[in-house]
Amino acid sequence: MNADDFANQARIVSAKDFLGLINRTIALLKKEQHAVGSIRVDGRLVHLPSSGKAIIIGDLHGDLESLTHILKDSGFLKKIRKGANVYLIFLGDYGDRGSASLEVFYVVLKLKVLFPDKVILMRGNHEGPEDMLPVPHDLPIKLKQKYGEEAGAKTYAELRRLFNHLYNAVLIDARAVLIHGGVPSKALSVEDLAYAHTKHPKESDLEEMLWSDPQDELKGVQPSPRGAGKIFGANITRRLLKTLGVNILIRGHEPCQRGFKINHNGMILTIFSTNKPPYSNDHAAYLQLNLSKKINNVKQLKRYIKQF
Repeated sequence: MNADDFANQARIVSAKDFLGLINRTIALLKKEQHAVGSIRVDGRLVHLPSSGKAIIIGDLHGDLESLTHILKDSGFLKKIRKGANVYLIFLGDYGDRGSASLEVFYVVLKLKVLFPDKVILMRGNHEGPEDMLPVPHDLPIKLKQKYGEEAGAKTYAELRRLFNHLYNAVLIDARAVLIHGGVPSKALSVEDLAYAHTKHPKESDLEEMLWSDPQDELKGVQPSPRGAGKIFGANITRRLLKTLGVNILIRGHEPCQRGFKINHNGMILTIFSTNKPPYSNDHAAYLQLNLSKKINNVKQLKRYIKQF
């Protein structure tokens, strides 16, 4: 199957088959409590070794066209079938706002089921806990329009169950940390990222990881205009990177006019992988990362950012 085949399947999948796919994915994620293939897992944190390559995809928000383009342009399916050591990492925010939320979820979950140790699914704020639903959150409406009231509601309930198994973060050994939103400002150890979901809502780590945004002129943290998470400064980023033994943070969450942006003197790279309505950015982008290369600053990665 190629990328177009996956997209075509997604457009016609029945509620029964989609539910089956969701449940198979949940079963896979449950087995990943300690490892994804040969990769170590700690709580909801994936420890990715600094070898091989990674294709990193930011927010899609129901944009099936962009997802299909990335799969084709990156050559992921061809590479994986040739036995290449390549990972496909999604930074979260698969649905809502776009026209094809269900279809994007279908393709992403299908890829996970087919290549379980090569596809890593992270949690975005649109897959967050039920006490922190984003606005607008139109995924349940789309599902009911597609499958009817009862089947749509059941499908949404199962997707919500899936969200609780998605990863909080990915740590690339001595290279980078991947988080959907931002830095948990009170985190003191790698375990705070790995187990943020177990401490929510008593502690704010998960909320900040899903919702926070960087600001260049700021020191410390301030309340976010989003109504959740924080706005955080470079000193907060620097402290976490030092704690984790890495040099950069790769994140999604924010629309970027060029499909990407750099913050905090090259410590943060934001990737946004859709430019379809309701967004009006000129470009979308994804990142092709050589995991074996040392990264001192995000600016080193600009040549590997693929705009479209």
